[in-house]
Amino acid sequence: MHIYADYAATAPLRREVLEAMTPWLTGGYGNASSIYGIAREAKKALEDARRSVAASLGVLPEEVYFTSGGTESDNWALKGAMEFGAKQDFRHMVTTVIEHPGILQTAAWLERQGFEITTLPVDGKGLITPEQTAAAVRKDTRLVSVVHANNEIGTIQPIADIFRAVKEKNPKTICHTDAVQSAGHIPVPLENVDMLSLSAHKMGGPKGTGALIVRRSVQIAPLIHGGGHERGRRSGTENVAGAVGLATALALGVSEMPKSVPRLTALRDRLIASLLNIPYSRLTGDPEHRLPGHVSVVFECVEGESMVLGLDLNGICASSGSACSSGSLDPSHVLLAVGLPHEIAHGSVRLTIGGEISEAEVDFLAETTGRVVAERRAMSPVWDQDHQKPIPFEV
Repeated sequence: MHIYADYAATAPLRREVLEAMTPWLTGGYGNASSIYGIAREAKKALEDARRSVAASLGVLPEEVYFTSGGTESDNWALKGAMEFGAKQDFRHMVTTVIEHPGILQTAAWLERQGFEITTLPVDGKGLITPEQTAAAVRKDTRLVSVVHANNEIGTIQPIADIFRAVKEKNPKTICHTDAVQSAGHIPVPLENVDMLSLSAHKMGGPKGTGALIVRRSVQIAPLIHGGGHERGRRSGTENVAGAVGLATALALGVSEMPKSVPRLTALRDRLIASLLNIPYSRLTGDPEHRLPGHVSVVFECVEGESMVLGLDLNGICASSGSACSSGSLDPSHVLLAVGLPHEIAHGSVRLTIGGEISEAEVDFLAETTGRVVAERRAMSPVWDQDHQKPIPFEV
């Protein structure tokens, strides 16, 4: 049996999305910025996609800007907002310690340019509070960026309450959320959201396509300069097929939420319950306020990377938080931020499910994971084979 359980990394391209994109990869290949016939057709497809994204999210079409993906959208939101704000001496930004690297590394870059960054800690479930966030907002706070749903532990932040508190403290502060993991999967509350990042490939669309929602009242500087595409804010020849794919995937995801959310939530909880029957395991993230198909568990006395390889040998695609994309051997910054010690954080396994996965497949995931954990512990120098428990660490 082969099971893909890494939807948080990327979702398979949906058949309906490919069918919608194909005409704009073949006959409708015109440059949407040109004026002849096939170019005008491409331009219409691009604007139809923009209107579709706007309708799915509940924003205006002129507030939708197509990008190359979530990382570009995050970079643009932060750099564009802070560069423009600096003209009015708004040089302070607030974010959280569990953001995606697209946010955290951009914030670090801004700090090196002389901006001041406040990074909020989270509790053991990965949550921040509205009161905590508002307390960090100052008169010169230009931007607050809080992820809607964390990619590693699945925790959903109460951004409606958080951003309401921010606006009450300073109405001039811009509120941005990285909704890459949540858009198309769960409803995204847009009250007091000034900017929002999303990515097509997390919801069954094509890789290399995303969008940044920028409210009409928000002024930000361009990130990419050139031919003045996207109404002068994001230069570069428009990816018509990608925009159509994003719009199609998002519309499908939104329309299916009434059925997909309860179904995946039930399967998620079934998988969590089974995995927590494995001795010396624990769930990471909030058990209730988490993405429907998201399961993140740590197993003591195993290495997450070894677990991923073991699962792969059994036909399961999964991921681990024990190493970041740079190849570092350090545990994920998110797992450390929620209070896990290094030696336990190394045993992280993330199983994210979607599509038409069945109960039988979920049970196979649980059974196989338990078997691989047992195999890895049998080879572990820190696992007491006689008593089937971790060997106490002695200083």
